[in-house]
Amino acid sequence: MKHPGKLSIEDFTYPLPEERIARFPLPERDSSKLLIYKKGEAMTEDIYRNIAAYIPDDAMLLFNNTKVIAARLLFTKPTGGQIEIFCLEPAADYPDVSTAMLKRNLVKWKCLVGGAGKWKHGTVLEKAIDHEGTPLLLKASVCGRNENAFEIQFEWNADISFSEVIVAAGSIPLPPYLKRKPQESDAERYQTIYAQHDGSVAAPTAGLHFTDDVFQSLSEKGIRTGFVTLHVGAGTFQPVKSMQMDGHIMHTEYIEVSLDLINKMIGHDGAFFCVGTTSLRTIESLYWMGVKIIQNRSVTIAELPVSQWEVYDQAYPEIPAKEALQALAVWMKDHKLDILYSKTQILIAPGYSLRVIKGLITNFHQPGSTLLLLVAAVTGDNWRKIYQYALDNDFRFLSYGDGCILFSE
Repeated sequence: MKHPGKLSIEDFTYPLPEERIARFPLPERDSSKLLIYKKGEAMTEDIYRNIAAYIPDDAMLLFNNTKVIAARLLFTKPTGGQIEIFCLEPAADYPDVSTAMLKRNLVKWKCLVGGAGKWKHGTVLEKAIDHEGTPLLLKASVCGRNENAFEIQFEWNADISFSEVIVAAGSIPLPPYLKRKPQESDAERYQTIYAQHDGSVAAPTAGLHFTDDVFQSLSEKGIRTGFVTLHVGAGTFQPVKSMQMDGHIMHTEYIEVSLDLINKMIGHDGAFFCVGTTSLRTIESLYWMGVKIIQNRSVTIAELPVSQWEVYDQAYPEIPAKEALQALAVWMKDHKLDILYSKTQILIAPGYSLRVIKGLITNFHQPGSTLLLLVAAVTGDNWRKIYQYALDNDFRFLSYGDGCILFSE
């Protein structure tokens, strides 16, 4: 594969007028517009309610079932000022997000802190909350920090999980480009209907358009579905500040994938389509994990995560997708794992060759973002024509906007 490190991010920008950013979702999820792109064919449009008509009968759609957590916590200092704590990811004490979310009485998280300069060293912040009619006291104290985040210890005086605590204490973190405060409706609409596993600070927005009716139409056509989990981190909104991509550090995100799904994929003979960039990064990462296992059968769980550049830097052999997934499945069985908990930092950009996925369903992304680079890896230079069509035909952009289905070949 061609290494994308020398790509200039300036080549992946486009003019996005403020008025084209969708500040709110449409009243009906599946009424959002859908752009259909196939290489060599004219672009067409429809709405998500009819998406099954554009997906091959033998396809399997893969979704990310992560759930957005109420990651923004406001505390009031004894002097009256406010401190905002934004939960990013669990501290290194925990092997995965699920473990940290289920902790009781005490947990540590990496966090951003608004107003940190006014948080006096050693001061313990307190927040009175109500959990299902029972008053609780949540405390926050600083354990440490690095240049990017603080490590915050949370304590609470009840035998409930941290997941339950933040539901009572926090608010949904909307993307900064929406430039508004969360409303009550966002708690439902900035969440997919199939969200299951707590841990994300941003929604896998491609899935926001799917409804029970859409799933029914997919089923009636014989299209199979499957679910992975990638907990979306705040890094998804991190702009690329370096001139070239080799100066950008890709964010690492936690993934959870069941052995049952991997076996279903191995037994599936049709095409795979991912709903969202996070699903695509997860599935392609599974492929590379399988390749690493084929290269070294004694690879450990700690060695399995996929780093940012390794698929470009390492001389990995060309392995068929099913063979790689089979190697991963055997490795999981040997290690008695029903669920794989791991991480991925993979950067998918032009120069990357898709190993598993034949199509992507996604929203329209920010200029100069790693998400747009991924779209360009799927479509080549035609991403410009796709985005220009969307701009010329009144499509709504970003998280609450419209979307597209992109065929890679």
